[in-house]
Amino acid sequence: MPKSPDNPADPFKKALADATRVMADDPDLAVAYSVDPPGLTGDTMRLPQVSRRLTRDEILLARGTADSLALRHRHHDARVAERYRPQGQMARDLMDAMETARIEALGARHMPGTAGNIDARIAAEARRKGYDQIRQAQDAPLAIAAGYLIRHLATGRPLPPGADNVMALWRGFIEDMAGDRLAEIPNLLGDQRAFARFARDVIRDLGYGDQLGDDPDETPDEPEAEAEDEASPDEDEEAGAEQPSDSEEADASPERSQEEEQDSAQAQVSTEAQDDADDLEAEDLPDGEAPREPPPPPAHSEADPGYRVFTTRFDEVVEATDLADPAELDRLRAYLDTQLEPLKGAVGRLANKLQRRLQAQQSRSWDFDREEGILDAGRLARVVANPTTPLSFKVEKDTEFRDTVVTLLLDNSGSMRGRPISIAAICADVLARTLERCDVKVEILGFTTRAWKGGQSREAWLAQGRPPSPGRLNDLRHIVYKSADAPWRRARANLGLMMKEGLLKENIDGEALEWAHRRLVQRPEARRILMVISDGAPVDDSTLSVNPANTLEKHLRDVIAMIERRRAVELIAIGIGHDVTRYYGRAVTITDVEQLAGAMTEQLAALFEADPRRRARERRRA
Repeated sequence: MPKSPDNPADPFKKALADATRVMADDPDLAVAYSVDPPGLTGDTMRLPQVSRRLTRDEILLARGTADSLALRHRHHDARVAERYRPQGQMARDLMDAMETARIEALGARHMPGTAGNIDARIAAEARRKGYDQIRQAQDAPLAIAAGYLIRHLATGRPLPPGADNVMALWRGFIEDMAGDRLAEIPNLLGDQRAFARFARDVIRDLGYGDQLGDDPDETPDEPEAEAEDEASPDEDEEAGAEQPSDSEEADASPERSQEEEQDSAQAQVSTEAQDDADDLEAEDLPDGEAPREPPPPPAHSEADPGYRVFTTRFDEVVEATDLADPAELDRLRAYLDTQLEPLKGAVGRLANKLQRRLQAQQSRSWDFDREEGILDAGRLARVVANPTTPLSFKVEKDTEFRDTVVTLLLDNSGSMRGRPISIAAICADVLARTLERCDVKVEILGFTTRAWKGGQSREAWLAQGRPPSPGRLNDLRHIVYKSADAPWRRARANLGLMMKEGLLKENIDGEALEWAHRRLVQRPEARRILMVISDGAPVDDSTLSVNPANTLEKHLRDVIAMIERRRAVELIAIGIGHDVTRYYGRAVTITDVEQLAGAMTEQLAALFEADPRRRARERRRA
């Protein structure tokens, strides 16, 4: 009798991996199951982890993800995509979403079974991101809606709940702007190059033509590129084996390409700064005469003097109570409580576990036989028995987490809408209450922008004639939900503000992190901890459309490097479905927002239970 597998999920995982290789038409494709976000890198595919329970939702999600990635591996040419790739971030998002829709629709045409599997993946994504709760078009992601509409028109299939809501909010606008162009979709699915041209036309119709960059079909080297594209497959394979193209290198190692781009940008900034300094030294001013021009303004960022901001006139740091009246905050808080009632028990148990671990360290301990301190009454008998015996004193040992402040910095971007922001709010609430009981002060901050697509900053930039490289081009909104000195009971209702419709917009992480760090270093506590919770890289369409594509991400890396180098603040991060380990030295990535409470408590407990001698050495080195 054959031996049964140790893990009942292994036969399913093996069968799915084999079927995926066949669908991808690549027998050498490596298929792995991981808690990391699913994706396709070179010849390796990551699929969602499947537990021993083999639940229906896990099976459908794994199959849908595998089908989608296998179709991309088979029908997507990275060189064509790179050739037609727009420059601006919003245009790129639209192009990527429409290309994904083309690939999945092409698969549904030739292999109808994939359509149902991919529907299950889309439904899971819509539930996770709370798409069914969106009521206004400006709160729904346009790129996602465009991809959904392309898929719907190409296949004729209805979309799963939540996804159909996002598509419906934007469908009228897209159809009004794109006109009759959408009727061409079914005839373009099999030709990636023709579809890319079509997608660029749609992006232009939607008002993002300024983000497209130069037309790739009008470049001087077009005949040469066409000749390369028409070369025989054998020649292509030989050329690829000898020396991979730039686009293939970028596709195989996106992180390396991004780092090279950042290094190049940093070198350019450093060169410009050195040139400016040389110009100033070259000026000959008579003794006693003031320079004809005022000195340059101070750098906006301590981490990166080259980081630019067009204007800070419209930025705001605002208390939560200033964004809603007390009655509305109470109503929003009540809504948050009812929405997360099933979760509060699990979060409460984790918080109690954290409290027990902290209070276990809070028991008083003493150093005895000291020459000064508090008189040790327990050893007075020795003095009575022998009056020549000196008095004995004792000194209480320091408790590691006393005199500590913790800041929770929450990403308030639009992608956190729905369940992620709800769970983040309740976790922050419960942890603040728990740490307060242990005499640890807690500050809760949030960051977003005041408007989509630039707001008043962009209007001012347009009024000045669109000067080049303006830097950050949106109005920041940094929110104080609870200050460190405010008791939890007074700030409890403030966290309901995260449920307010229209609050969550763009995320500019670098400036928010620098703001939270500045607040922390001004605190009198001896130990300062900053925990960042985010679900994606910094994104602001207005800024990225008129600046280098890595502007915000580079600044975030610079701020993190500054904080970790100075060591005045202990920095940790939790990424929700987003790999933050490539940014932060101490970080954890979770794939499901339901894991957030456990990740927050474990990370804090690990910090408080760290070896005190090691931290003392780090403080001395700093």
